[in-house]
Amino acid sequence: MAGFAEGNVRVQRKHLMPKAERATMRTELLRFNGAVARHPAVDAWMKEHAGELGAIAHQWFEVMRKCGDEVRELLHDGCPVVCLGDAPFGYVNVFTSHVNVGFFHGAALPDPARLLQGTGKFMRHVKLRPGMATDAAALSKLIDAAYSDIKARVENG
Repeated sequence: MAGFAEGNVRVQRKHLMPKAERATMRTELLRFNGAVARHPAVDAWMKEHAGELGAIAHQWFEVMRKCGDEVRELLHDGCPVVCLGDAPFGYVNVFTSHVNVGFFHGAALPDPARLLQGTGKFMRHVKLRPGMATDAAALSKLIDAAYSDIKARVENG
């Protein structure tokens, strides 16, 4: 309960600030140490996740890898993550019957095709299942938007 109370205090203080001061507040970006251009742990993860679900994860992770020259990667919480430098923007993960393609700031992304799932404050994901049609164009646009979003966040502090 102490954490909850502390969270409420912060929220209350924020609402007591003048509107102009609140507008200039910035959310601290999540940063990961150890991201590199091609991480061997990610390649090992891909080899361990062979089969239909692994192929789906690999396909979409490759799309994320190709977003730009500054894209780096690492394994975090057991799944492959793509970063702009050290700031994460996307990940893939394989589950028993589906693959998640997730976005660290997914709640802020435009999603006209309504692919994103989740109710968290920041993160959202797209659930992909073998044999089910995927709106590849819409998912590609989400990946591009996630990359553009993190780029703007990094550049603007």
